[in-house]
Amino acid sequence: MTLMQTFLTVLLILAAIGAVVALIRGITIFLRTTAADLKGPDGMNMSGVRQNKMMRMRILFQALAVIFAVLLLLLKRSS
Repeated sequence: MTLMQTFLTVLLILAAIGAVVALIRGITIFLRTTAADLKGPDGMNMSGVRQNKMMRMRILFQALAVIFAVLLLLLKRSS
C-alpha cells in the first residue's frame, strides 16, 4: 500500500467516525428536547436549530467519506 493510499484510508476512517459522532449528537439533542426548547425566547425552536446543525455536519462528513473512497478506488485502479 502506497503512502497516498494509507493517507486516504486514514482520512476515510476519520470522516466516517465524524459522521457517526454527528449522528449520535443529533439523536441525543433530539431526545433531550423539552417543551421549553421548542419555545425559545425569540419564538425559535432552539433544539431544531441544533439538530439541523448536526444534520449538516453529518452530511458534510458523509460527503467527505464518499469523496475519499472514490479517490482511493481511483488510485488503486490506476496502480
